[in-house]
Amino acid sequence: MIAPPAGTRIWIAAGVTDMRRGFDGLAALVQTQLKADPFSGQIFVFRGRRGDRVKLLWWDGDGLCLLAKRLEAGKFVWPQATHGTVSLSTAQLSMLLEGIDWRRPVRTAPQRAV
Repeated sequence: MIAPPAGTRIWIAAGVTDMRRGFDGLAALVQTQLKADPFSGQIFVFRGRRGDRVKLLWWDGDGLCLLAKRLEAGKFVWPQATHGTVSLSTAQLSMLLEGIDWRRPVRTAPQRAV
């Protein structure tokens, strides 16, 4: 995954989004439904109805970037809310894009006392 600059805020748009939308349609959703600026440098993540596709909209300073991913098996873990946004860390975004449950990551080894 291309790493966003340090300090970039990442937002999941709760609910489902029509995945036929492109740059302009998703930017309009950011403005009207999320009440945010799509040209702010923040990353906005949208999921389709079936749950196997996501799109990320990001202003990199020169233009809008639209990134898409489709899982061949499984679904992207999404919040239960039907509207609004959920903030993610860069690590949580990486887990989301890998199809991992970012809400409850589990360590594979027990923590050692220091």
